[in-house]
Amino acid sequence: MVWLEIVGWAGSLLVIVSLTQARVLRFRWLNLAGAVIATVYNTIVGIWPFAVMNGVIAVIDVYWLFRLHRERHDAQVYGVLEVPADDSVLRHLLDTHAPDIARFHPAFVAADPAPSAAFVVVRGDELVGAVVVRSAGDGVGRVDLDYVTPRYRDFTPGEFVYRDSGVFAAHGFRRLVVGGAPAPESRAYLERVGFRSTSDGWEREVPTAA
Repeated sequence: MVWLEIVGWAGSLLVIVSLTQARVLRFRWLNLAGAVIATVYNTIVGIWPFAVMNGVIAVIDVYWLFRLHRERHDAQVYGVLEVPADDSVLRHLLDTHAPDIARFHPAFVAADPAPSAAFVVVRGDELVGAVVVRSAGDGVGRVDLDYVTPRYRDFTPGEFVYRDSGVFAAHGFRRLVVGGAPAPESRAYLERVGFRSTSDGWEREVPTAA
């Protein structure tokens, strides 16, 4: 049947497309869709080894999707490390992803001036993001960079930096600001981590350190 062949090819195409994805969440969803379709197709036509294989792949994808969604806001999974402005790990992250950073943060200049506060976000032994804050004077910290690597772009690891306001108060900041007009998905993220929209951009009060 022609329609059945189309279904089979669609499943194969989804699996192939999934393997081209850098973003881990998108990869899992596409791979799951392709594996489910391939399982159904191979079951109907009676190719049992491939039906079982794709069925197992689908189960693995479901497991990882559940785990990734469960852990996306878990501070036990993501860690935040405050680093010096000249830290070699931060520099490596900025240099490695310079083209991507320039695409999403075109106004960011890594070396001018030196950051007042810099943080890298890790998941296990993997660097997944960085937040760079520079002083704008009078207790105001300007968030110049809140970057997530392509692999984790479906997540918001920068939120773990903002959870501990004490790190900003320790640098003398009473308020954090983000300039410009962020994309819609970025606005939702900023609201979730405590920023509010103003006429000049976005700002967030920093509680006084105890």
